[in-house]
Amino acid sequence: MPTKNLPPPGAAPIEIVVTRGQWVESRHAVACAVVDAGGKTLAAWGDVTTPVYPRSSAKPIQALPLVESGAADAFGLSQAELALACASHSGEPIHVEKVGAWLQRIGLAVDDLECGGHWPYHEASMQAMVSRGERPTALHNNCSGKHAGMLSTARHLGEPTRFYTRLDHPVQERVIRAISEMSGCDLGKFPTAVDGCSIPTVAIPLAALALALARFGAPAGLAPARGAACRRLAQAITADPLMISGHQRFDSTLIQASGGRVLSKGGAEGVQVMVLPERGLGIALKAADGAPRAREVAAAAVLVWLDAMDEATWTALQDFAEQPLFSRRGMPVGRVVPATAAGF
Repeated sequence: MPTKNLPPPGAAPIEIVVTRGQWVESRHAVACAVVDAGGKTLAAWGDVTTPVYPRSSAKPIQALPLVESGAADAFGLSQAELALACASHSGEPIHVEKVGAWLQRIGLAVDDLECGGHWPYHEASMQAMVSRGERPTALHNNCSGKHAGMLSTARHLGEPTRFYTRLDHPVQERVIRAISEMSGCDLGKFPTAVDGCSIPTVAIPLAALALALARFGAPAGLAPARGAACRRLAQAITADPLMISGHQRFDSTLIQASGGRVLSKGGAEGVQVMVLPERGLGIALKAADGAPRAREVAAAAVLVWLDAMDEATWTALQDFAEQPLFSRRGMPVGRVVPATAAGF
């Protein structure tokens, strides 16, 4: 396992470099905040106060109303289904079949999902569909579990299931309220836009996002119902980490390898959050250029800096943490690493 290779926290962001041979070909700047459940910022690199769209990194918080409303109990949701409500899954059969069965159980169907469809991220699953002449549906959307959770809440509370993705629908009002309460931010003063899966996304400072996740992982100071919901979702993610993303994905690999000592959730445009439940820490970072490779390398480096990565976890995560680059013939040609680790 490498030694700590990040510069001291400060105004400068974490720099991730892409090398080709002995030359730096590209550079990524990553802002990062580490915050405890009491709201204290323990470390920050770069600007962590300017709001950013959290995208799918907010899903564990977005899933809180599913539990708090009583919908999870009313529909007998399993731990795998609760994990899917927090997931950006790969569209593997284990994901698609569970979401389909979940919808059927609550009396709805794939056409009730308003997330749209896309091909599975999991290449083997996509190729199998192509060979069978199948087309993707909304079930294959990486956000279909989150949407099934939102529909479950609406069904349980007797609310319309149509247009549940709109900003003024009670489902989204509850979600935004949960994020606001967990982060300590009045989200009404920040920009609102539409996420890739058609639900609202509200911008939030990285430090506030990190606080929300710290409280999610260490909810002792929250109201009893909120704390119970946090613990239940965290347990579900830990119990079935493949549901949160899938095989050969950063989040599932990290959660599984760490035995739940680290919870992890990525989002589009280079956003990543992690939770250290035993230490009551939340971590939120964003690559300024939106590059997923930069967020994964930076996330692993932050865990090493925090002494939160044991040898077994590092071994499982190494190809994400120090990403090798290969030519089309399989020749090693470079890597993606923190600038300090590369000597730049």
